[in-house]
This record gives sequence, C-alpha cells and structure tokens, in this order.
Amino acid sequence: METLTIKVKNKKVLKLIQTLEELELIQIVNLKVKKSVTKLSTLLSGSISPEKGDAIHEELIQIRNEWERNIY
Repeated sequence: METLTIKVKNKKVLKLIQTLEELELIQIVNLKVKKSVTKLSTLLSGSISPEKGDAIHEELIQIRNEWERNIY
C-alpha cells in the first residue's frame, strides 16, 4: 500500500475519488486539513509571574525615559 497526496482541480474528480472510496478501492486518509489558530497571547499566558511582569514594565518605562532625556 502506498500513500499519495493529490491536489484536486475539479469537483468532478473529487466525486470520482469519493466513489472509489465507496467501492473500497481506496481510502481517503485526510479530506481537509484545518490548522488551528492559537493567539500568541493565549500561548504565552502565565509564562511569567505578575511580579516579574511588573518589574519588566517598570524597567521599560525607565529605558524609554532615558531615550527622551536631553544629553546635549
């Protein structure tokens, strides 16, 4: 047995493939592949503690203020 990937260009061909499966000549392994979309914020949620997040936020504020400071 061999597994093939086929790109269907016509709906009639898809119907023919389904008929072949009904005759038990072929087996459709995966008709459509759906990719799940996970938001980055959901993926990273809880990766650092709130205290560490607050410390990073304060440091960013300090860094931004240093950039806005006049040095001349």
